[in-house]
Amino acid sequence: MTERTPLAPPPRKDPTAVTRLAHRPPGMPSRAGLCFAAHAARGTFALQECTECAARLWPPRDACPHCLSADIPFTPAPVGGEVIAQTTVRVTHELFYRDRGPWRVGTVKLDCGPVVTANLHRDVATGARVRMIARLDLAGTPLMMALPEQETPLMDEDPALRTLTAHPRHRRVLVTDGRSALGQELARALLKAGAAKVFLGVAEGWKPLPGRDRLEAEAGIDIVPLDLTDTRSVVDLAGAIGGKTDIVVNTADHVRPGSVMGQSVALAQEAFETNVFGLQRLAQVFGPALLGRANDGLNNAVALMDVTPVQALSNWNVYGMHSASAAARLSVLQGLRAEMREGGIRVMSVFAGPMDDDWHQAVPPPKLAPRAVAAAVVAALCEGIEESFVGDVAQDVFARFRADPKVLERELQR
Repeated sequence: MTERTPLAPPPRKDPTAVTRLAHRPPGMPSRAGLCFAAHAARGTFALQECTECAARLWPPRDACPHCLSADIPFTPAPVGGEVIAQTTVRVTHELFYRDRGPWRVGTVKLDCGPVVTANLHRDVATGARVRMIARLDLAGTPLMMALPEQETPLMDEDPALRTLTAHPRHRRVLVTDGRSALGQELARALLKAGAAKVFLGVAEGWKPLPGRDRLEAEAGIDIVPLDLTDTRSVVDLAGAIGGKTDIVVNTADHVRPGSVMGQSVALAQEAFETNVFGLQRLAQVFGPALLGRANDGLNNAVALMDVTPVQALSNWNVYGMHSASAAARLSVLQGLRAEMREGGIRVMSVFAGPMDDDWHQAVPPPKLAPRAVAAAVVAALCEGIEESFVGDVAQDVFARFRADPKVLERELQR
């Protein structure tokens, strides 16, 4: 196997060089293809499986070609396979992909039956056993990639694989809430994952910041003023660092217990000001800067990530208005995802259950440690997973939501 050298930090950008345009992505697949995309967005390798004859199907279709059954749901599939042919694509008629090639593709015979076309990792050769993954590319289009069956040196630095992720290595990251334990843990986790620098936003700088001395002593962390409820604060920070920020991670969350009738309107407004309008300010101000650098080479701007409360999926009336703000927050992210996809920027969410903090004291276990959420955020960035669920509560809520949202609504009522 070819000896690999670690990915080098990017050179300083030539300010006189013309920035490459991020062309509009190609059209979306069929509805069956979108089902495959939904699984890929959550990092699941899933194929259609006929409930009548048990055949695994590819490409996505509306009926089984073997028995004509229309009951062919997507289910997790075995990931093993063997490469039977390969080639290199150097020219494409799609403008969106012209500046992103060349890339290796091949045909893979899956252990579960179908022969598929997939991107090939640089350490994969014809005849090799491979492990398949499904991910979304920069255009939001689902694709398969064949990885080596066993880990190889510097495996995640393959350029083709890196374009399917938002890996923080050598990238500069803004974390919006440095006052929270989550924000501080995340800053350290990002540096450990190879981030070149972490800008850690802190609102109300006149207030004491627990752990400030330790943060300032850590190389790679810059504490910056940022208040998501203040448009001027967001604009000023974007003017200072917007052009050199590659990933934005929003960890701000205004949490207060209280039902819809029990919580004051003023307190609910504070929640929406941070959780919804704060996210909108962040997107409106930093979004254009991210889009402007989305086609900027190997260490381009790649993602806006949000740590989203899982009660965005269904209202938990003990935290009724916070749940309402979380639902609005999720809707903002969905709309933003459609806008940012046009330029090749990922909009990602890590859904989290209640954290072990002051505002969830009355909530019984299991609760999440901030370090666990930070690790999940870094993992989602490194693996390119658009939506992930961290912790037992979030995973259980999501499973129940997929089964029947109306039943979940009743289950969360107390």
